Amino acid sequence: MLTSDSSPPTVYAIDFGTSNSLCAAANEHRVFEPAPIDPLADDPTILRTVFFFPNADNAFYGAEALKEYVAHGMVGRFIRSVKKHLPSRAFVGTNIDGRPMNLEDLIGAFLGAIRRRANAHFGTDVRRVVLGRPALFSESQADDRFAQYRLERAARLAGFEEIHFCPEPIAAAAHFRSTLEKRRLVLVGDFGGGTSDYTLMHLGPEPFDPGDVLAIGGVSVAGDKLDGSLMRGHVAGCFGANVTYRVPMGSNLLTMPAMLRSRLCSPADLSILRAPEVISFLRDVERWSLGGDDARHMDQLFVLIEDAQGFSLFEAIEQAKRALGEHERTDIVFRYPESNSRAVPAAIDVNEPVTRAQFERGSSRETHAILAALDDTLERAGVSGDDIDIVCLTGGTARVPHIARALESRFGRDKLTRTSALQSVIGGLALRAQAVAQESKHHPAPSAG
Repeated sequence: MLTSDSSPPTVYAIDFGTSNSLCAAANEHRVFEPAPIDPLADDPTILRTVFFFPNADNAFYGAEALKEYVAHGMVGRFIRSVKKHLPSRAFVGTNIDGRPMNLEDLIGAFLGAIRRRANAHFGTDVRRVVLGRPALFSESQADDRFAQYRLERAARLAGFEEIHFCPEPIAAAAHFRSTLEKRRLVLVGDFGGGTSDYTLMHLGPEPFDPGDVLAIGGVSVAGDKLDGSLMRGHVAGCFGANVTYRVPMGSNLLTMPAMLRSRLCSPADLSILRAPEVISFLRDVERWSLGGDDARHMDQLFVLIEDAQGFSLFEAIEQAKRALGEHERTDIVFRYPESNSRAVPAAIDVNEPVTRAQFERGSSRETHAILAALDDTLERAGVSGDDIDIVCLTGGTARVPHIARALESRFGRDKLTRTSALQSVIGGLALRAQAVAQESKHHPAPSAG
């Protein structure tokens, strides 16, 4: 007979995120650490919320999806950020290799993969789950209910039979609730990769009520767009963004079209450059180029596109961004193919210096959008920074120096508390999963709530 310490989990806790997803577990006696649901990832407990379908009969997720996407030459359907479509009635689904798949099917297959991997890790079959969800998917109550209905349906398709929901800001701020003796006005700012999201709410020791939410807001600008600003300002020139050329028999000096330059600043958009008509145009630009380094830079662009190195390049850019959080200057370094010898020529060789001041100036447009969405959220609630008692910040973008300074100026350093977005949310969900396991011993559990 299993002891309480060795008994398997009975409830899973899943943080289904826009960019990353995690799965922890609990039984009535204990909370388990997050399961290693992505063996190919640097941190196997974090599964990137990305899907790759080379055809309608095969699907890959997380790090494997990125690997297979590159291996297939970026041919197939690569899908990311599906969570944001849940409240949208206009987004029904998509076609995979000519076969229609609705949104619930896509998410259900992903959650099913998480469940199977967690089952294999824990050596059990769990059919109860606590799912994280935004405090409000939408400010429209009807759309909010619709989004949760879709997520519940996806969870059932994944094999879960008992489904509970917990607001992500409540999970992220779980450690605050145990210390609060009275209701406080709390702002939770989640600065992820794809979005910067804000939830302004009253939080106290009593159970959460949707009416506690005063306002939600956000913008589809966060870490990825900051990376894009570094690409735009410091790296894109290495891939032909600054090329000059003249059409034969023409007199005008031309530059790379703005639309193509913008595609360079997003790894997801690089696949558009693989279109035959675009490649043909770029080959012409290379032949007609006038600058001394233009041909070499265009050659690097072709390797970047044809060898599907966009994600790897942006990983190097993100590393440089993180380094600027600690240092005043750094270098953006990317070499392909990798070699231990600098004497071996590389098809792509990027080594571009960047200072923190340059990064701040180059990302001013993105920074303004992030902070404007924050100010708009407070304005709609009719509160100021002085009215807020606690500011709970999650996500790496909250630590970017110029973002951090702006937050401190609005609220004061003493009010700011920074936590790991991934670990704080999944930790709070796991505690809720343990409570569900304990409650089920005494009361029949509802199917959702």
